[in-house]
Amino acid sequence: MKRRKFIQQAGILSASSLVAIGTNAIASVSTSATPNSKRLIVIFLRGAVDGLSVVVPYTETAYYQARKRIAIPQPDKPGGVLDLDGKFGLHPSLAALMPLWKQKNLAFVHACGSRESTRSHFDAQEYMETGTPGIKYTKDGWMNRLLASISGQNNPIQAVNVGSTIPRILAGNAPVATIPAGRRVAKRLPIDNPKLTTAFDKLYSGNDALSKTYRDAREAREALMENSDVEMQLANNGAPLPRGFARDAQRLARLMVRDSRIELAFVALGGWDTHINQGNSKGQLGGRLQRLGDGLAVLQKELGEVYKHTNIVVISEFGRTVRENGNGGTDHGHGNVMWLLGGNIRGGKVYGEFPGLSNNQLYQRRDLEITTDFREVITTILQRHMNLDKAKISHIFPNYTQNQQLPII
Repeated sequence: MKRRKFIQQAGILSASSLVAIGTNAIASVSTSATPNSKRLIVIFLRGAVDGLSVVVPYTETAYYQARKRIAIPQPDKPGGVLDLDGKFGLHPSLAALMPLWKQKNLAFVHACGSRESTRSHFDAQEYMETGTPGIKYTKDGWMNRLLASISGQNNPIQAVNVGSTIPRILAGNAPVATIPAGRRVAKRLPIDNPKLTTAFDKLYSGNDALSKTYRDAREAREALMENSDVEMQLANNGAPLPRGFARDAQRLARLMVRDSRIELAFVALGGWDTHINQGNSKGQLGGRLQRLGDGLAVLQKELGEVYKHTNIVVISEFGRTVRENGNGGTDHGHGNVMWLLGGNIRGGKVYGEFPGLSNNQLYQRRDLEITTDFREVITTILQRHMNLDKAKISHIFPNYTQNQQLPII
């Protein structure tokens, strides 16, 4: 049996384990993280969330003409949007986020996304996660390239993925730790058996790449398991965890607070492909938005002082059609809205040039046009929050030139 297969059977490198580490050695640059290190959390809404229902252009007559059943009413009407700035309103199910808007550390960038015209979920997610729209088969994701640019020595948990497998955005040479979503986080594995651990430690004590990978994985697992045990104890003392995303957000925040080595994190949430029975103020989309908003509020609260040094980005592969379809839903669109939260975000504002929703203003006469490339927003964060220079950013987003720097930070 090959050594790598042996390790996988023990559980330490399996996709279902608490910690899975990439198979290449950690890059040797920079120094270890400090409590004040800049953090970045990316939350990907897979399935293409309807940005026109998230941040509603309620002064646009065309919006209500195109959506007889699913439009969110204006602020002064029952079930109406939560007014943001006299032009846009927030879906009422996202009420948990309004305190952050009023505190001016929540912002949105409307008419934002990837200019690539595909309406394929697979392709659009691929392009957005690799950071190379229109170019297939890019080997690594832009967050992995970011990790390689900031990576410190002997830090196997600098980037954490919440999920069972490493996503495209984190795929690459730099090692990434994963924690499963839901209740499986503290599940014991064969490698947790002390006798097996001792045997493995002796077997992989060398200086070869696989031995180093094993030791990195062991260190990461021990660090995250220790913090998870603390969380489980808190829950057993009578403080029940919120369900779904809120639970995972709480777990992630507590890990980041307790271990300053975690600088990057990624979470993917599905269920946004609302072709049928989307609903308006209430319904399928509203229920999912409420769970998302509540989870983001939990994440912000649990991060505590770390939130001051954290940027949270919520993105989706593309938006949805302006017109509702015959099934009370929306189909694959183009432009969308990007969400930004953080201690240094210049919030309380909807950024980006909103092109309007009249027929002659639409992309291919059906979708919200894109006026801000998603990379423009992330590049600004990398420059002004992560303090990266242009050379590193050019490596993270190859063949991309920033047209403007948004005043989001």
